[in-house]
Amino acid sequence: MADLKEFAEQLVNLTVKEVNELADILKEEYGIEPAAAAVAVAGGAAAGGEDAEEEQTEFDVILKAPGGSKLAVVKLVKELTGLGLKDAKELVDGAPKAVKEGIAKDEAEALKTQLEEAGAEVELK
Repeated sequence: MADLKEFAEQLVNLTVKEVNELADILKEEYGIEPAAAAVAVAGGAAAGGEDAEEEQTEFDVILKAPGGSKLAVVKLVKELTGLGLKDAKELVDGAPKAVKEGIAKDEAEALKTQLEEAGAEVELK
């Protein structure tokens, strides 16, 4: 049982980069979609931060507008969320809309940066 507790602590303390690498490994080697893995890890991280009630621990990444390169944003949203192409396009077309909800600050900031680099207008709530 102690091994599982140590493993859970390791998952909770992963950086955003490590979570992305883990998601890639899970998808490529085991066929598990990365969005599900990222949500599971982010959910565990949020649950572990109960002592900091004053500070916001969960963030929503809101796509305000797709910007000039809509196709690049659709592809990135598809990749980041694990949605199908049609669903990703509908999400981008329906902006402003949440791309991901209830995620850790580090992951939210990383997603925001990636989407902004693709040309989208993004807001964290």
